[in-house]
Amino acid sequence: MRLHARLLTRSIIGTLTAALLSTQLLAGPAHADPPASGTGADGAWSVESVEGGYRVILRLDAPLPVRDAVPELAVNGTSLGPAEESPDGTTLTVTTTDPAAAAASSVDVAWNGEVPAQAAQRATPQLSPPQVTRKKPGHDLPVDPSARGRYTVVHDEYDLGDTAITLQGLGGRPAEIRAKVYLPKEARGERPLVVFLHGRHSACYNPVTRTTSNSTWPCPAEQQPIASYTGYDGPADVLASHGYAVVSVSANGVNAADNPFSEDRGALARGEVVMRHLDLLAAAERGHGDPAMVRLFKGRLDLDDIGLMGHSRGGEGVVKAALMNAGRPKPYGIKAVLPLAPTDFARATLPGVPMAVILPYCDGDVSNQQGQHFYDDSLYAVDDDPAFRSSLMMMGANHNFFNTEWTPGVATAPASDDWRAPDPVCGTGAPDRLSPAEQYAAGTAYIAGFFRLVQGDEEPLLSLFDGSGGTAASAGRTVVHAVAQAPARNRLDVAPFTSASVPFRVSGSATASVCASMLDRSPQSGLPACASRLTTSQAPSWTPATYAGNVTATPVLRFAWSDTTGQVRVPVPKRKPAGDDVLTFRAALDENATGADLAVSLVDDRGRSATVNVSDVSDALTPFPGTASPLPKTWLRTVRIPLSSLRGIDPRDVREIRLRGVSPAGGVYLSDLAFSDVEVGRSELDELPQVAIHGVTVPEGDGPGTATLRLTLSERTTEPVTVHIQSISSGTAPVVTTLAQQVVIPARSTSVTFTVPVTGNTTPAAAEQSYQVVASVPANAVIGSGFTRLVATDDDAL
Repeated sequence: MRLHARLLTRSIIGTLTAALLSTQLLAGPAHADPPASGTGADGAWSVESVEGGYRVILRLDAPLPVRDAVPELAVNGTSLGPAEESPDGTTLTVTTTDPAAAAASSVDVAWNGEVPAQAAQRATPQLSPPQVTRKKPGHDLPVDPSARGRYTVVHDEYDLGDTAITLQGLGGRPAEIRAKVYLPKEARGERPLVVFLHGRHSACYNPVTRTTSNSTWPCPAEQQPIASYTGYDGPADVLASHGYAVVSVSANGVNAADNPFSEDRGALARGEVVMRHLDLLAAAERGHGDPAMVRLFKGRLDLDDIGLMGHSRGGEGVVKAALMNAGRPKPYGIKAVLPLAPTDFARATLPGVPMAVILPYCDGDVSNQQGQHFYDDSLYAVDDDPAFRSSLMMMGANHNFFNTEWTPGVATAPASDDWRAPDPVCGTGAPDRLSPAEQYAAGTAYIAGFFRLVQGDEEPLLSLFDGSGGTAASAGRTVVHAVAQAPARNRLDVAPFTSASVPFRVSGSATASVCASMLDRSPQSGLPACASRLTTSQAPSWTPATYAGNVTATPVLRFAWSDTTGQVRVPVPKRKPAGDDVLTFRAALDENATGADLAVSLVDDRGRSATVNVSDVSDALTPFPGTASPLPKTWLRTVRIPLSSLRGIDPRDVREIRLRGVSPAGGVYLSDLAFSDVEVGRSELDELPQVAIHGVTVPEGDGPGTATLRLTLSERTTEPVTVHIQSISSGTAPVVTTLAQQVVIPARSTSVTFTVPVTGNTTPAAAEQSYQVVASVPANAVIGSGFTRLVATDDDAL
């Protein structure tokens, strides 16, 4: 029950509306009678008074470029949060209680919390160049993950048409069934399967005019589909040469309709695409269905050994697919999931399955690297998690160049570099910026390496992902920082620092407290905010999510000292580590500190101690490069101290760990202090109960009121389940500053009710009020159905 108590403490009691992300919202009052509306001089934007707040509208001359990030609206340079897009993509709307809207002098498009023009102005070539990041010392693997195997690779395709399926996640709209296939020619019998899913890119283009479009599917006349699904030949060929069957699927129909015809920016629809392909592949493996698929796959697939890779919104899509699969009565055997530069709009956890998240440092699309939440939120989501997980920061890599069809110079359709601003770290010609070929090679090495490790049991590849510094020759000069969590049976958690109740003592000239989230976005947690001087694009662990913008994110210990007497002392639980364990934790330099180093001392029961400086074993406290937001990033890196390397103490009898400032002054973030021995573990995702949230329709009433909704579990559990519920005003609903809730389903129960505020009135209205209600960050369960609607009908006579 120790871990469960920690989970409950870590969970947030309430959060605010995801669409209302600004600090002013949390501090400022809700206005029952807002001031008069305003309009921009050019008529492109307007602010109008609505019940409870303001509606900010920006009209564009042309649709926004197709990106995986969600567009936001900024008033006077400060983002108010995610915007609703019109079907044609030319109008953006945000409803808010932020009083700054009433004094708007400018309204601009923002991405990941920043207005691009302002970010570009901050990051100019005239800034002092950063220290060049060279490939850090490591050890070369005895196996290269990109080395070709013994099988000849055969390429093929199957295509059931542009409207082969309809998707619930798109309101019943059609999508294609199309895929490129990579098979090992000489391999016999059933082969492990890997499925690739691309992200959000324009669906169609005109080969003559070189223009693209993304609002109609199937493609309009004189246009043809962009073949994004063919852009992963590198890792697919490597895997097929080692005996895997690889299928890379097309999702253009989702890309063309996820705005605005989905509740979740297309995550459910993308998960459906993956599952529909798996169903067709399973039928073909048995000799049924489309003749072309039967010819390719009959008797050749092991549907109990499946890996999923998703790029960008495809990363969120494959996580959704894994969760959907786990909820089936007879699930497929999904053994590994790799989100590549992913979005994570709703913070769904993925415990119980080996996972690696790859984050490109120079991501110019999803520049806040929100996919880090998949790692952080899953760390302690369930007791006895049998799987390992890893998160990797790939320096010099952008968002697009993992896919050749998104890379200028090699793509058939128009493509671009997603990092658009001049920058001495990530701009064109920057010393550490990877070329497209270098990035593609590195992506190939880590994608192929992960599935070969997990599905192929090639253990030498583990050091690419466990933080021990393994390097691959085929990745070239690419610098990759890896953090990892071992399966529960392979680790002893000493101090995750996920709550203020963690037992530690502070002495000397120092302060230490558990912080969480950023910019005071989660005051209900009772924890102070981390990242007090960073933008939302600089702090991947704390950046707010689109549908959970104020849910508490990644509690850690913030430790600062003013002289070398400052230290934190942490007792070790009674169960002692094994002698061959490694002491591990994550660390990052506090953004308020110019430099810092820590001495880590282990003290045994006889009072003997052994000390190691962090700088001697890790670069975790070396600042990342960059001079202006969205760089440099504050991202917690691995510190590893093998107990076998310590002298003068009994490593099996450690009673206390001491962390002391070595530099005269400094500040750091610390998390996940544990003794561990990383191994891959196994997948048991389908053994966890699934949470579903159920919508309701109620009359609006004549004033403030509530509606009762229900949260259910797929099965009883011996542990309480906690879920975070957030309601979001949308459409014509009044703007309501709604505190989200932590809802607890008691042990051995399968349902619980909760209430959501509704604002009624006595004024006749032609439209219903609609509130989006979202479930996120569950503990002791996973999300099955996490989005629903609360509809308040007008009960006043027209």
